[in-house]
Amino acid sequence: MTNTSSPLSAPPCDDLPLIDLQADPFTLFESWMAEAEKTEINDPNAMVLATSTPDGRPSARIVLLKGADRRGFVFYTNLESRKGEELAANPHVALLFHWKGLRRQIRIEGGISPVSVEEADAYFASRSRVSRLGAIASDQSRPLSSRSVFEDRLHDAESRYGEGPIPRPANWSGYRVSPQHFEFWQERRFRLHDRAIWERSDAGWQVTRLYP
Repeated sequence: MTNTSSPLSAPPCDDLPLIDLQADPFTLFESWMAEAEKTEINDPNAMVLATSTPDGRPSARIVLLKGADRRGFVFYTNLESRKGEELAANPHVALLFHWKGLRRQIRIEGGISPVSVEEADAYFASRSRVSRLGAIASDQSRPLSSRSVFEDRLHDAESRYGEGPIPRPANWSGYRVSPQHFEFWQERRFRLHDRAIWERSDAGWQVTRLYP
C-alpha cells in the first residue's frame, strides 16, 4: 500500500516551547546557559569568536566566556596575538554559542571595549599557577621553532617567580562585547527550526521571528 502521508501531517515542532519574543535577551541567554551547564560535558561556556581585519578578512577560533552581565560578554587573550591585533584594528566581533546536546545556538554581534585593570588582574589571579606562567612564557600566535623552546621559557618563568606572586603581563587582558544583535536558534524536526533576533535601537530591543 502506498504511503500517502505528508511530512507536514506530523507535528511540525518538538515539544519545546517556541522562543519567547517577550523575553529579555540577557535573561534568555542566562536561562539557556544554565541549561547548558547542566547537560554539556565540556566547557558549556565555549564560544566561537569571529574577528576580521580592516579590509574584511575574517578569522574565527574558540575562546571561553569568562563573564556575562548586562554590560556584555567577557573573554581574555594575549593582546599581541592574531585576534588581539585584529581587535585593535577592527573593534567589531561576532560570538557563537553552540550546544549540540540541547540543539540550540546563540549568535551575538557587537562592539568591544577593554575590561578594567582591576577585572583583568582579578581574573588573571584566579587562573592556575601553570596557566599564569604559560601566559608569560607564550608569544601567542607567533612562530615557534620547537616545543622545547616554549617549555624552556616556561621553566625559566617558573624559576623566576618561584612560589611568589605572578604579575599579569602588560600584553594580557580582556575585552567586553556589548551586544547590538542577538539571534536565538532552536532546532525543530524536519529543519523547521525556530529563530528569533533582538536588535538594539534607541527605542530598546526590536524583536523579530525569522523563517528557518
